Parts: sequence; structure tokens; C-alpha cells
Amino acid sequence: MSTPNKDIEKVEVRIKWDPSPHGEPDVDLDIIAATYPADAPYGSPAYLVHFDSRSPDGTITLNRDSRTGQGFGFDEVMTIELDRLADRYGRVVVGVAIQQREGRKTFGQVGSTLVEIREGYTSLVQDDFARVASSTAAVVGEFSRTGSGTWVFRSDVRGFDADPDAFAAVMGDRDAGT
Repeated sequence: MSTPNKDIEKVEVRIKWDPSPHGEPDVDLDIIAATYPADAPYGSPAYLVHFDSRSPDGTITLNRDSRTGQGFGFDEVMTIELDRLADRYGRVVVGVAIQQREGRKTFGQVGSTLVEIREGYTSLVQDDFARVASSTAAVVGEFSRTGSGTWVFRSDVRGFDADPDAFAAVMGDRDAGT
């Protein structure tokens, strides 16, 4: 699905999920952003931003990180300041991965999942991962810089069966995912 949103400057990526039932291992979902060079937008990412990291220039930061899904509202929040991203970068892909510490977990096994990407008060995408319920990771959207330098958004929910490291390596591939 495409969207006519143009000249996007700053977005917030938010995810939430229910904590595991009592006695079950914690479930940890993580937001991952991959930034690609303008001259190789489908090659290897220039850098990744996820838990315990931020972009080298401070334009992409993880403001809130949860390892359990406990709390009110959104459990993880990432801010992406596209208007401050250097011209040498032309694409940012955003995904969500489930940590696989306690055995394989899919989105369908995690209660009340929701991802939302917002610019100000405008929701660019909101998805509950139902279409990718059998997946362990998913791309949720991508931002790309046009020839005039403005940023556009494309909603692109695609599922992957991969742990977070393997997902990060392939999340920006054109034809990867389901």
C-alpha cells in the first residue's frame, strides 16, 4: 500500500504488547531501524538502531525500551528525525523483531500486539501483525528520499521467520519476507 504523504520530517514508531501470562517466560519485542546509503538503497545498511544503540548522528533514538510489555500505553518508542538525516542516506526501513531467548515465539502467540508510526498527530500506519501472525519479525514500513530531497513513506508489512540478527541482515531486501 502506498501513501501520498510527502515531506515527512520527524516520526515516532511505537509498539505495545501484553505481558506474558503468569509463570510464562517474558516476551520482548524490539523496534529496529536500518539506514541505507542513497547510492546503494538496497545494499547493506549503513547502520542499525535497536535496543542499546542510537544513530551515530543522533537522528534516530530509542526513547523507551521494554523487555516485558508491562506498563501502560506503548512499551517501546523510537524517534526518527528524517529532516536531520544527512543527504548521503536515502532510505530507512523500520521493523519489529521478537527476541527468541526462550524458544520460538511468533506474533500470533503474543497478546494485543500493535505498531503505529506517527508524524505528529497523523498516523501513517497502524497494524496488529495479524497478517504476519506466523512470523517472528516484520518490516512495518520504509521511508525513502525523493530526488528533490523530501521524504515519503510506504507502508509495507512483511513477515519474516528469523531471529533479530538474521532479520536485521535481510529486512531491507526488496523481495525478502512474506
